[in-house]
Amino acid sequence: MFTKAKKAASSMALAFAAAATLTVAVPSGSAFAIDHIPCDGNRNDFLKIWSHLDGRDSVDCYANAGSINFGGWWVDRISTGNNDLIYSDANGDSVRVNRWTDISYPNRPPKVNSIRIL
Repeated sequence: MFTKAKKAASSMALAFAAAATLTVAVPSGSAFAIDHIPCDGNRNDFLKIWSHLDGRDSVDCYANAGSINFGGWWVDRISTGNNDLIYSDANGDSVRVNRWTDISYPNRPPKVNSIRIL
């Protein structure tokens, strides 16, 4: 009887060790991070967003999959480059914009809370 208990404990310890190893070795899906990068005039493959808030204008570029808070800026134009994008606006809507799309919002710009590159 003692051997069965010892074998069961040994099997449980081995299973726990294997699970712990996989947990450390396999990256999680949220390990990827979007990068806010300098806009290079010669590149068109990055996500590029023109926006404004409180009298300030901004042009920002991003690369790599992930999500980032966009702070409720009003978006005037998006050029997705080689990136599929989903942005969440102040109305709670999630809007997908496919790669290689250049879209302008001249009359009713969305107020964007966050962006996610897929």
